[in-house]
Amino acid sequence: MPNRDNEITMLRRELEMLMSERQSILRVVGASAALIACLDSKRLPVGAVEAADMVATSINCLPEETLQDALNAVHAEIEDNATAE
Repeated sequence: MPNRDNEITMLRRELEMLMSERQSILRVVGASAALIACLDSKRLPVGAVEAADMVATSINCLPEETLQDALNAVHAEIEDNATAE
């Protein structure tokens, strides 16, 4: 049984590490999404527009629930363009 206990302990540590990494990634994605939502692409240099487009495209590929988790991780809300005007 000690070997099984070691395996359980190792798996628990690995899971905790993965969950911690997920939270860090969610914070980065949430902050990126909030930043992209605030940008005015007409006022950015071409290189910045291309980078912002790459980030926005990646964010748009995320499942809705994951994006919401990311926004919640940084306490951000992104206004819908229709309601913002």
